[in-house]
Amino acid sequence: MDDCIFCKIIDGQIPSTKVYEDDRALAFLDINPQAPTHIVVIPKAHMRNILECAAREDDLLGYLMGLVAQLAKDQGLADKGFRVITNCGEHGAQSVEHFHIHLLGGAQLNGKMG
Repeated sequence: MDDCIFCKIIDGQIPSTKVYEDDRALAFLDINPQAPTHIVVIPKAHMRNILECAAREDDLLGYLMGLVAQLAKDQGLADKGFRVITNCGEHGAQSVEHFHIHLLGGAQLNGKMG
């Protein structure tokens, strides 16, 4: 999509601090971190939200969640814990209409979910 900020990051039009990249996914540091470790994981294929990702028949959603788990281990978050978030739609406070997963950790997070 021409106006999608995450597609522009994938294409290298907008710089990011990459943590991981392969042919299916990109992970980068959030520019407005909500925790000491805040990584955004996105599929390289544009899809609006988790509903579109889950509807695919190539297990991309499972692949991305496996990547999140591996990144949590690599970042040293696995022992004490971390939070995984994806927002969907207006009421879910989705700010970018390109499916993405937030991985947050590195400190005690508050108990509030919103």
